[in-house]
Amino acid sequence: MAELTDNDFVILRLLQENAREKLETMAFETGLSVATIQRRIKHLKSSGVITGESALVAPETVGFMMTFLIMVELERERIDQVDAFRRKVKAEPYVQQCYYITGEADFALIALAKDIQDFENLTQRLFFDDANVKRFRTSVVMNRTKVGLTVPLL
Repeated sequence: MAELTDNDFVILRLLQENAREKLETMAFETGLSVATIQRRIKHLKSSGVITGESALVAPETVGFMMTFLIMVELERERIDQVDAFRRKVKAEPYVQQCYYITGEADFALIALAKDIQDFENLTQRLFFDDANVKRFRTSVVMNRTKVGLTVPLL
């Protein structure tokens, strides 16, 4: 774990709430200078604490009306086959998140689709065309109650 100061946690909290937060606001909140804030953010990025920035887009506003939770079980769990599945999922733009997990399934995916036909096409690409996919189970998301990737900074 990186050595983080109390001020680093304040900076991280503010950036998680708004990645475009003004340096002056962060300086005010921490009592540090703007130049120090810039150095701290640069350090947080170079040390891997901050891994990226992105805009959050409401899927339905761009035509993705359906969200799915998909549990995937592989036939064989050899490292080369796991890596091959990971590469395929990473390359698939409809998959928002992918987790390699323990339990009954090997992977848990969160995926989007415009409609049910679009989802059927996705299942063909990811699962039916892959001889190493033993089975997959899908749940349709009825409501996106909470969505995010923030890390609790207590």
